[in-house]
Parts: sequence; structure tokens; C-alpha cells
Amino acid sequence: MWTHGSILTITSNPTRTSAVNRGNFVLENFLGTPAPPPPEGVDIPPLEAAAKKEGGKQTLRQQLEVHREKTICASCHARMDPIGFGLENFDAIGAWRDKENGLPIDTSGKLYTGESFESPAELRQVLIEAKTDAFVRNMADKMLIYALGRGTEYYDKPAIRKIVEKTAEEEFRFHSLVRAIIDSVPFQMRRGDSAGAEIR
Repeated sequence: MWTHGSILTITSNPTRTSAVNRGNFVLENFLGTPAPPPPEGVDIPPLEAAAKKEGGKQTLRQQLEVHREKTICASCHARMDPIGFGLENFDAIGAWRDKENGLPIDTSGKLYTGESFESPAELRQVLIEAKTDAFVRNMADKMLIYALGRGTEYYDKPAIRKIVEKTAEEEFRFHSLVRAIIDSVPFQMRRGDSAGAEIR
């Protein structure tokens, strides 16, 4: 899903890919664990400066090393960058490529939770196998928001946990997720559309 051309395009910059944007997109929209925003007052050099520093012929991965020279930046980039690097075989509009600036693309990486991969296919498998709970929890949260017509609050957390548990019991089938949401307390106890509506 995250290798769909539309997603790869909107998470790229106009003239190049963005491992940071792609990595954070997956963290936020699929796993529900976005990286924190960059700290205020930190001077982050543009990637173009990194390219010039080394003679102008580098891959995006090599250029991003400059951003991780500061320890305060490295902690966040360690969460986002590996996922983005795993998608670097796809260019800014999602077309497959094996080289960037004439150099072979390195798509290997290691997630901040310890799982390693060597290719986009292996990254996908790692996310499926190691991040199933995070994905289902995030999916349940987003679908419950849609079903309720409001954002979820701290008091909805027990219901979301129960939705995830019921979905897991049914082998993570989509219809099981929908049914668990329908059976949940927040959905069953929601106000009707006509509640408080003015009578005309």
C-alpha cells in the first residue's frame, strides 16, 4: 500500500525523493507512531549543502548523513530514515530505479526497534510481521473516528484495545474489525444524528 505511486509522489519533494517524509508517513498513517517535530533552534543544513560538501555526486542516503551529525537530530531520524531508505528504489513519482546519480541505491536498513531488512520487499515483510499490532491499533483508531464522527479521547482507549483484541481473535480479518467497532461501547452509545437538532 505504501508503495502506491500516489503515496510515493506526495511524500517526495518536487525534484527528488524524501526518505524523511516517506518514513514519517508510514509511521504516522500506518503505525500511528509519528516522530516528534524537529527541535526549535537547531540549525539543520539543507541536503544541497551536503551534496556540495562532497563534490555534488551523492545519493540521498549519503546526503542525509549530514542531518544526523547532531545527536539531537539523530534520535528522530533513526525512526524515520530507515523506512524511507527502504523505499529509495522508487523515484519521486514511484517509478522503479536501481541507481541514483549513477550510484547504486542501498535500500538496507534497521528499524529503531531492531528489525533489519535489505530491500523494499523485506521491509514490507518486517512491517507486516513485527508491526501487526501497531497497524491494527492505528486502523481501529482511525476507523472509530470515522464511525463516531469525532476524534478519539483518552476514555476511548479501553474500547480500542478491545476492538484490537477481537480483531486478533478473528485472524485480523477486515470484517472482524468493522464488526468489533460496531459492537464497541463508543459506537453503541453515540448520540443519534437528530439529537439536539432543531425541529423545523
